[in-house]
Amino acid sequence: MARTPSNMVKLGTLASDFSLLNPIVNKVQSYEELKGEKGTIVVFMCNHCPFVVHVIEQIVSIANVYKDKGISVVAINSNDVEHFPEDSPENMILFAEKYKMNFAYLYDETQEVAAQYDAACTPDFYLFDSDKKLVYRGQLDDSRPGNTKVCDGKDLRAACELLLENKPQDEFQKPSLGCNIKWKSNA
Repeated sequence: MARTPSNMVKLGTLASDFSLLNPIVNKVQSYEELKGEKGTIVVFMCNHCPFVVHVIEQIVSIANVYKDKGISVVAINSNDVEHFPEDSPENMILFAEKYKMNFAYLYDETQEVAAQYDAACTPDFYLFDSDKKLVYRGQLDDSRPGNTKVCDGKDLRAACELLLENKPQDEFQKPSLGCNIKWKSNA
């Protein structure tokens, strides 16, 4: 499995707007429609990546905990489904059902949104404040498939707590690590 780190976009960068298909509810949804009152976590992920499978239960837990606190989670799958059919919209529906995902899981067929966010890997996490400014990007926690570290989402949870408390974020943020986004050959 490839080990690709996130690109660590500059803090303060504004979230790019998007309108993408959510196959689970079979409708197009936008950033504006899905954003949280206090913040929004955008996570690039897919169905088959072992790094995503390793952390998906924590992503669901974070979505459950922070939804009522005003922070929403929006997941985006940008992988090339022609070469990776396990990441197809049909399989996104099955994946969302299997893990009881209670947040939008959008399909970025053109891969334009992944490019706008400079996403590199799955999972790749971005936390934006209510003004759409990037306050955290990086890893969920230190856990990886095959290591012995506990998967508890501590880094992303800490960033969410600081956002809710209107406190400055830790300047040292570790990149996420996962499989590379499966770019189309003509992208």
